[in-house]
Amino acid sequence: MTPCNRFMSSLTRRALLRQSACGFASLGLAAMSGGPSRGQSIALAEAGGSGHGGILPHLRQRAKRVIFLFMWGGPSHVDLFDPKPLLKRYGGQTVPSEIWKHGAAPGGVLLGSPFRFRKHGDSGTEISELFPHLAQHADRLCVIRSMHTDGSAHGEALLNLHTGSSSLVRPSVGAWVSYGLGGESENLPAFISISPPRGHGGVQNYGAAFLPAMHQAMAIGAAEIPIQKARVSNLSNSVLARDPQREQLGLIQALNREHLKQAVSDQGIDGLISSYELAFRMQSSIPQIMGLEDETAETLKLYGVDEEPVNNFARQCLLARKFAESGVRYIQVSTDYTWDHHTGNNTGLVKECSQVDRPIAGLLTDLDRRGLLDETLVIWGSEFGRTPTVENGDGRNHHPAAFSVWMAGGGVKGGLTYGATDDFGFHPVENGMHMHDLHATLLYALGLDHRRLTYRYAGRDFRLTDVHGVVAEELFS
Repeated sequence: MTPCNRFMSSLTRRALLRQSACGFASLGLAAMSGGPSRGQSIALAEAGGSGHGGILPHLRQRAKRVIFLFMWGGPSHVDLFDPKPLLKRYGGQTVPSEIWKHGAAPGGVLLGSPFRFRKHGDSGTEISELFPHLAQHADRLCVIRSMHTDGSAHGEALLNLHTGSSSLVRPSVGAWVSYGLGGESENLPAFISISPPRGHGGVQNYGAAFLPAMHQAMAIGAAEIPIQKARVSNLSNSVLARDPQREQLGLIQALNREHLKQAVSDQGIDGLISSYELAFRMQSSIPQIMGLEDETAETLKLYGVDEEPVNNFARQCLLARKFAESGVRYIQVSTDYTWDHHTGNNTGLVKECSQVDRPIAGLLTDLDRRGLLDETLVIWGSEFGRTPTVENGDGRNHHPAAFSVWMAGGGVKGGLTYGATDDFGFHPVENGMHMHDLHATLLYALGLDHRRLTYRYAGRDFRLTDVHGVVAEELFS
């Protein structure tokens, strides 16, 4: 009898799984791993009766991947990317009814912005003085001033941003991208979330919901944990060397495949097999990427690594570039919950912008000089904006009715300012873009038709944008 046969005869399948779980660093990652490849991702999904609506990608790909820079809490659009001279002029007053052109004038006392805006680049894109480094990239930015969403609470708005729905458990944007395109690397997941929020939706913000579990993000750390202290769980084994782990995995996979053969079709087992294999391969790929030893001193300085107050976000942005370069399809980088300025809006913005401005500019520069920016869609945004009116003396309240995001790279028209809000920043008055429209446009950049990227669940074909979404094709060259 071979060693494997003796091992199998002495253990039940459940006991085997329990005893060898940590042996190959996989069970902790199984539900967090992305697709190992585009072909395997599609084959698995279609085997489950899902429809991609034709050969993928559906459309011409302008971008191969996405880096989403998430500012958790809701930065004030009227202080950063949407200058309002009249708001400053009438600060401390209510909106004068004689100059309001949109029905009944809104109530509340106006809070003008103390920050100066300047036109930058050949495009003359207006950016607040709080982003001096980012302003150097003005001609690369496509600033959307007319965003609006649903849900005035953070939890609702975060789920709408990340999944398209706050009322039902739905797959996250990155999970949809992983499902549609898979990853470009055999050794990394298609979807990684760096320092994700643990509140306001938590794992739903990077989860797979009813999509196969392989499309959920691999989470690295959490928003409130410094990235230098973040670790990927179960990635290493202090007891077994690599070869014995490979033997254990081979045995478990043989059992899984036998079970799959008996079941004929089982997405859970199929996804488990793929996740185990990917998790084993990640043991060699992730530590190398997570370490910054291979980066030059000039690159570290470009981002601001080991310099305060930018060090933490600098490291996150540099990791995002390394993952993008290594074939990860969708990467989210999140700040902590520090942009929620119900009080101290002005001092809060100075602090938060100083922590992210230089790293973001460094990321854009680094992507560009490596030839990655043209094929990487970088998106900066949050769950909503802040009110043009004052709250608590010197703060601003939540404002889902209007806010700003920007995009760069990935085929977008740099130097474009798209959409507009009224003279005080309350509501979009030109080219309004709902969150569903942003999602449809993001998928469009990746060559995916949001109406055709569907998954059949509980007798219905679901999609990221539900029954909504209009692509803003005019944002692209």
